[in-house]
Amino acid sequence: MRLDIVTIFPEYLEPLNVSLVGKARLRGQLDVHIHDLRQWTHDRHNTVDDTPYGGGPGMVMKPEPWGEALDAVIASGAGPQGARPTLVVPTPSGRPFTQALAVELSERPWLVFAPARYEGIDRRVIDEYGERLDVHEVSIGDYVLAGGEAAVLVITEAVARLLPGVLGNAASHQDDSFAPGAMENLLEGPVYTKPPEWRGRGIPEILLSGHHGRIARWRRDEAIRRTVANRPELLECCDPAALDKHDRKILAGLGWTEDPEGRILRPQGGMEE
Repeated sequence: MRLDIVTIFPEYLEPLNVSLVGKARLRGQLDVHIHDLRQWTHDRHNTVDDTPYGGGPGMVMKPEPWGEALDAVIASGAGPQGARPTLVVPTPSGRPFTQALAVELSERPWLVFAPARYEGIDRRVIDEYGERLDVHEVSIGDYVLAGGEAAVLVITEAVARLLPGVLGNAASHQDDSFAPGAMENLLEGPVYTKPPEWRGRGIPEILLSGHHGRIARWRRDEAIRRTVANRPELLECCDPAALDKHDRKILAGLGWTEDPEGRILRPQGGMEE
């Protein structure tokens, strides 16, 4: 996969040289190019922003340097398999970044990131490239950062770990929270490792039993409990057919009920602990 990132703070992206992403770069699984937006400015101050039309606080990133930068990146050569890039624009006003979207982006051979600063990028840039490329405006959460570079790091790590060969164990991400499949709509439950006792605290006996079926059931039960406690809305929108009788028994014990169509409903007036 090829990644191009256009930014006014290239040094912010140094974490892409470490951990799984850094190793993937060294192995050639991830081809990362970082570009300084100010290279495409033409005044002595390297200006990338100006006051907003219509008034208001803050500054807006100018279209000229962004247009020249993106044109240059696109013209630098086709991505793997001759592909054109997918443009990813981190913004609080974008669609939520989810594991499903991470999976979708991991299947694209070439991603170009346009992280904004200030009040954002002149809208005409997004509209212009939306006519040429597949554009994803993406939010990593309901909060506002000083700029989009942190979101680029988040998205890159979520996507890169899904690429073939990046994780040491190819099955490692299959039971992640939010992963598509059997555990979809459930957060991942608690995990344990050696030693068997630490500061007087042991581990659940079921994990020592060697009974894989019962261990899998325990993990799913714990995933349900954690989801109820931390993200109940995920369960409310799950497919009723994905829940078996044992799931429903666990939920009933936590105060949840079912409607006539089999959909589960959280307790009125709050959740049971």
